[in-house]
Amino acid sequence: MNTDYLDPINSLNMPEMADMTFAMDFLLRAKEGVRNLSIALTETASPDVRALLRNHLKQGIAMHQEITELMIRKKWFHPYELNEQYQLDQLSAKNTVMIGQMNLFPDDTSRKGMFDRTPDEHIGGHKA
Repeated sequence: MNTDYLDPINSLNMPEMADMTFAMDFLLRAKEGVRNLSIALTETASPDVRALLRNHLKQGIAMHQEITELMIRKKWFHPYELNEQYQLDQLSAKNTVMIGQMNLFPDDTSRKGMFDRTPDEHIGGHKA
């Protein structure tokens, strides 16, 4: 397991993994919005409110479809190839466990010696 999160080599593919994570979260939020709008639509008696909710529901479904198509095109989501989706989910779970085991907050948090001068050195020492 890799424990050196500060090594730049470990950030390889990180932007794409972040994009995939954000897209999946966005997809789940869109799905949740569609579900909530559907429930609200069945609970509403006013014709004007029903029309408004129906319009928002159509937009939510269209947004969910766009996000899904983007994720399929980028190969971040495989709804029709369960074996590939399973492998992707396994990799995601492995990465999550690895990040959870990293020592992101070391015991020694002293920054002494990391900078070439003190922040207030330019104004004459420690008088700031």
